[in-house]
Amino acid sequence: MKKVRMGMVGGGQGAFIGAVHRIAAQIDSQIELVCGAFSRDAENSRATGESLALPASRSYSSYQAMFDAESKLPADERMEFVAITTPNFLHLPIAKAALDNGFHVLCEKPATVTLEEAIELSEAVKSSGLHFGLTHTYTGYPMVKEAKSRVAAGELGEIRRVVVEYPQGWLANADAEGGKQAAWRIDPKQAGASGCFADIGVHAANLAEYITGLKIDEICADLNATLKGRALDDDGAVLARFSNGARGIIWASQICIGEENALRIRVYGEKASLEWQQQEPNTLWMAKPDQPTQMLRAGGAYLSEVAQTFSRTPAGHPEGYLEAFANIYTQFAQMIREGHSYAYSSDIPGISEALRGMSFIESVVLASEKSEKWYTLPKY
Repeated sequence: MKKVRMGMVGGGQGAFIGAVHRIAAQIDSQIELVCGAFSRDAENSRATGESLALPASRSYSSYQAMFDAESKLPADERMEFVAITTPNFLHLPIAKAALDNGFHVLCEKPATVTLEEAIELSEAVKSSGLHFGLTHTYTGYPMVKEAKSRVAAGELGEIRRVVVEYPQGWLANADAEGGKQAAWRIDPKQAGASGCFADIGVHAANLAEYITGLKIDEICADLNATLKGRALDDDGAVLARFSNGARGIIWASQICIGEENALRIRVYGEKASLEWQQQEPNTLWMAKPDQPTQMLRAGGAYLSEVAQTFSRTPAGHPEGYLEAFANIYTQFAQMIREGHSYAYSSDIPGISEALRGMSFIESVVLASEKSEKWYTLPKY
């Protein structure tokens, strides 16, 4: 079985997430990085390609040049999909150019900077007949898949309440703003209308919908730019009403000193509840009335087929962020090979999640600005 050939836009020297994507793509030996336009700085792109042992001819100065050159190569040599790891404002033009040139797309979230752009992208994906994936990383964790499986099997009964929290502390002080990772995330021209909620709040919302199978229909939101002069939110909270009538709370913050990446979700049903934390990802807690709380562990033979399929090591050997990321990459590669007949193709975050994500982000910003208590998310 030949490896699926990947190109990358973004992720040059000095970038964080590009390296994560490359490591994840290689973990299961299903994907080969064959080319890249790693930076808008041509020298950075060249140097990055050289450090990755790519031929100089396949380290490009721009994504336009890469798509043009790659599309002219023989079918068994050219890249098959592109990973987009740039700031948000570049996602749409790069994705559309890739689709126009016949390449599948795996994109960092959020997929665009506005809902209008997400709809435009959705139409481009549909007309191209190509695959589009979105790296909502946390859906790749085996115990998140186990939680989803147990909810779907009815073990919790009807879902009544969902609580998701995602605190970080890295933007608590103004001196963080000079770093490369912060600079574009707090710039409306590059990040869009939201900072914290476009960066991590959307992950929390996606996780709630992924595990429960429910949709967020209505929200009441309060966003805050804590530091004086900061143009975008760095903290916020949302009350949510789900499609079955369940209530929820989603809060995210990047100014909570002492917090690292403390994503946590609790799902309460009529029969049982579940709890999962990203910083302790191999454990899923399940509670039932009048019974001891169960600690379910990754690698256990009692887990669902999907959780076992996407675990790599025996119980007690920790798997984490990179492996979860790798699950999305491996699933996407399999979908390129097999199309939608691939058994887990519906489990890959895609254009539907891109639309849901941008609808959520844009609605949270609008709802936070309104005096009315509840804001209905638009249909699309």
